Amino acid sequence: MSKFRYLPHTDEDRQAMLDVIGAKSVEDLFSDVPEAVRTKGVMDLPPALSEMELLKEANRLASKNTSATQMPFFLGAGTYDHHIPSVVNAIISRQEFLTAYVPYQPEVSQGELQALFEWQSMVAELTQMDVANCGLYDGYNALAEATNLAYGAVKKSTKVLVSKGVNPQGHGTISSYAFGKGYAVEDINLKNDVTDIEDLKAKLDSEVAAVVIQYPNFFGSIEDIKAIKEAMEGTKALLIVSSNPLALAKLEAPGNLGADIVVGDVQPFGIGMAFGGPHCGYFATTEKLMRKLPSRIVGQTTDAEGKRGFVMTLSTREQHIRRERATSNYSSNQALFALASAVAMTAYGKEGVKELAQHNINNAHYLQAQLKENGFEALNTRPFFNEFVIKLNKPVHEVNLALHEKGYVGGFDASAAYGEENAYLLCATEKRTKEEIDGFVKALVEVAK
Repeated sequence: MSKFRYLPHTDEDRQAMLDVIGAKSVEDLFSDVPEAVRTKGVMDLPPALSEMELLKEANRLASKNTSATQMPFFLGAGTYDHHIPSVVNAIISRQEFLTAYVPYQPEVSQGELQALFEWQSMVAELTQMDVANCGLYDGYNALAEATNLAYGAVKKSTKVLVSKGVNPQGHGTISSYAFGKGYAVEDINLKNDVTDIEDLKAKLDSEVAAVVIQYPNFFGSIEDIKAIKEAMEGTKALLIVSSNPLALAKLEAPGNLGADIVVGDVQPFGIGMAFGGPHCGYFATTEKLMRKLPSRIVGQTTDAEGKRGFVMTLSTREQHIRRERATSNYSSNQALFALASAVAMTAYGKEGVKELAQHNINNAHYLQAQLKENGFEALNTRPFFNEFVIKLNKPVHEVNLALHEKGYVGGFDASAAYGEENAYLLCATEKRTKEEIDGFVKALVEVAK
């Protein structure tokens, strides 16, 4: 906290600003707000603090949190504890990137545009899709934008089908967007820990705009995307795949398995957990759907002298077109975080990203094997990536509190999502050492048996 400063405006500062805009008082700024809805009197707020007092209080509040720098972290469920190469912050902290916002003027934003173009290219290669945009708020925002796109693209559609293997937060975001657009959201049931293809077939009809699958799914299991695509044959529905981009370094790319839209969050590449966000969503699709993409596309071109250059090829944000025609939103932090993930992927290199993904697979499988040896029931029946579900004999909340006392951040209570009491979702990334995993298993045996 000490690196941030609190700079209040003085009375002289306020008066100078009022003079410039021609207002006599701050109250004049609210003249368009009806009196009946204005706050009357003084708000019931605690006394103002000095800068020194405020920093102490903020640090006191922050100290109540436990971060992954303080103890081994086995929580996943959508936000992951991955190593961030030092070069990432070194690059994104440079003034020309940190303060660039988003490139409104391409002729003076070539560095920013090139960085986004390279990021799009990396996303397209990982997903094996024709085109990728230059980012969205997060993976769930991207997922809901994808169902909106499908609803608009598939004529006479009224609903989307969403696997229960999709992260509940993603499911909730889709439902929020669907309410605004007026289409229905129906669940596809699971068979054990993956999507039930027979249930999917039974629910597919001419009114379905899209089928939404997570790969790997919320429980870490690898869905059979090829079989799901075959089940959709003969329908108009689009296949939307929400995917962890790190997993795609080892898994077959969704684009090679028939996906129409691939979305996700690049948080595993160079973006801190930050207690749940902000992150950066990616959105990749086929050439057929390119002009319906939300957000923006940066393209490569040549200038009048034949030199390589970059331009904004597609823009669908409210500030660029009429608000009622806009299809999406976009923000500066996503441009910066897209750059962060591009720097991270570049630092690792193609083979390094594959090795990183393999470390995640190895650590998670080692953790599961140790737990099974100690009598815990593993609920995953299919291959999994860096997280999996086990069955506990005690409430997850109680177990996690006890683990915290022993110096570990435990897993996620997946009971509601999995449909079984005390389902415990655990994650082991490349940062977890053998010693940490062995210590965690020992602690879990002590508190959960």
